[in-house]
Amino acid sequence: MDASAETVSNRLLAWYDAHGRSLPWRSPPGTPPPDPYRVWLSEVMLQQTTTAAVAPYYTRFLTRWPSVQALAGADDAEVMAAWAGLGYYARARNLLACAREVAARGGRFPDTEAELRALPGLGAYTAAAVAAIAFGRRAAVVDANVERVAARLYALADPLPQGRAAIRARVEALTPHARPGDFAQAMMDLGATLCTPRAPRCAACPVSDLCAGRRAGAERFPVKAARKARPVRQGQAYWIVRDGSVWLVTRAARGMLGGMRALPDDGWAAGADGSAVAPLAGPWTGAGTVRHSFSHFDLELQLMLYSGDDCPRLDATGEWWPLDRLDCAGLPTLFVKAARLALAQAADLGE
Repeated sequence: MDASAETVSNRLLAWYDAHGRSLPWRSPPGTPPPDPYRVWLSEVMLQQTTTAAVAPYYTRFLTRWPSVQALAGADDAEVMAAWAGLGYYARARNLLACAREVAARGGRFPDTEAELRALPGLGAYTAAAVAAIAFGRRAAVVDANVERVAARLYALADPLPQGRAAIRARVEALTPHARPGDFAQAMMDLGATLCTPRAPRCAACPVSDLCAGRRAGAERFPVKAARKARPVRQGQAYWIVRDGSVWLVTRAARGMLGGMRALPDDGWAAGADGSAVAPLAGPWTGAGTVRHSFSHFDLELQLMLYSGDDCPRLDATGEWWPLDRLDCAGLPTLFVKAARLALAQAADLGE
């Protein structure tokens, strides 16, 4: 590690000791690392999700499943329901697969980056984060905040995603052998609190005098390629009520919102509009449209209410769920929006 890298890492660790965020999954700076289970659980939850959104989910998960063995023995539907609203539901499926693999190995996480990468659902970032934070291994931990800090510090002008290799190389060079976990969290915290996407607080930054990006205009970095227009998909969801209960289905394990309870729909997907027939012949009444953004596309979901006097037999793969307990069903946010729309219409009609 050259002198400039050592200066940066030392300053950032000193700044972290004084200003690091207090988060429920962390140990205070300079203290023994937290349980690897807690680090792994938090890092999976934090992927593409803010700390404010994750904190209550993390606390509930840890209360309900306090160890990797407890999570490994959990019912799939219960875990998916507990995850509901956090988004990116493949993470929940990977969470279970990884917990069961670790439990099968005796309940201990491996302590190297390479071995962690071999576990289900652990990509480069999560493996590096667990290795560094839980086990003190020297690993380059690069999330969006770290990416921004490094790109600005060195004024790296290659557009993303192509520029990520150069960013990772810089983070690797900066990462010290001592306290690599604290250093990774210092970089994250700097990006989250000072080196923000807009209006960075450069005057308070402990390495501002070393930052090439500040001299060139910090907000220019990292450079991002022009965004492509997001496709808009069309679909329908069906609201069927009988005797104070609504008909819910469990979505296929693979695919969008896999394994989640949901309203039946017409098979919309990331790559195509919905085209499947309704679960009943009708009559149906349109109740409005729910709009929802996924990572790579937007969805316009038309809500259809079954308005027949009776309800024919439905496919046995679903279940009647009491309307007064609908908040316990663990519906994904998209279908929570649809349910609210249906319930608002029923209230307007005095039903």
